[in-house]
Amino acid sequence: MKRRPLLLLAASAAAATPVAARAQQAARYPSRPVRIVVPFAAGGVIDVVARILGDPLSALLGQPVVVENLPGAGSTIGARAVARAAPDGHTLLLNGAAQSVIPVLYPEAGFDALADFTPIALVGDQSFLVCVHPSVPANDVASLLAWLRERRDEATFATTGVGAASHLAGELLKRLAGVEFTVVTYRGTPAAVSDLLAGRVNFMIDSQTLLAPLVRDGRLRALAVTTMRRSRLLADLPTLHEAGVAGYSASSWQALYGPAGLPAEVVETVSRAVLRALEDPEVQRRLAEVGVDPMPGDPATAARHLRAETEKWTPILRATGARPG
Repeated sequence: MKRRPLLLLAASAAAATPVAARAQQAARYPSRPVRIVVPFAAGGVIDVVARILGDPLSALLGQPVVVENLPGAGSTIGARAVARAAPDGHTLLLNGAAQSVIPVLYPEAGFDALADFTPIALVGDQSFLVCVHPSVPANDVASLLAWLRERRDEATFATTGVGAASHLAGELLKRLAGVEFTVVTYRGTPAAVSDLLAGRVNFMIDSQTLLAPLVRDGRLRALAVTTMRRSRLLADLPTLHEAGVAGYSASSWQALYGPAGLPAEVVETVSRAVLRALEDPEVQRRLAEVGVDPMPGDPATAARHLRAETEKWTPILRATGARPG
């Protein structure tokens, strides 16, 4: 009779051990370098943002923050690595719009893009530019839309990948403006921009950091920006919403995630560090140089944003029947 309470007590203690261990680990967090996985090649906007945040986060967390690029398969290779990592806060993911379209484009990715991650913080976003080759007879959005309605599928639109933020921006223009054009998918930004500059495709919607210098050189013509606010890099350009495409809003945004089951203490520590880093004038200056506006948001805000973006883009992609190439 005496053995039974002792056995129950031992079983209870054993069951509590993992919870207690996780609590102790969270209290010591971070205990080693923190890895931020960027699921794209080096040099893109998300990669640049991760590296801008790296130094201030290292100082705030008291451990080195290392950026690791794991590109491929529409961000799913890097995202899968984080989804399968230990939920201790030492392996994180910085991703953008790609996270919101994984359920549609990569249903066999091996993870759930919503359920298998813990949202930590919203970081920033960047407006796109609507740019045409100078041969296109359009000097504003209204004339571009008129030209597209006249040409229909003969007009060509360059994008760097199915499900990429720039592709989504083009599909949203189709839906809200009632226009048609042929989407030409390239394997990488350099090839897409090269063909646009050569006039082999008619127009493109992509990063203002990438396209603004070409606009200033007169090699491309910019007609509008894609966010609801005007760009600080090209303040004279209207938004698509202002130019008559009511409700249009698309951007390249960034958010930080951890694996599912991340302890609340770790989430709070990292989120607080990200929000403090985004208040740093030097961080803001460096982000402004690449056309990114800070968009600080706590874990709940980051979760709502991802769900809203998933709900926004899912029906658009399903209607197109788009599949990754």
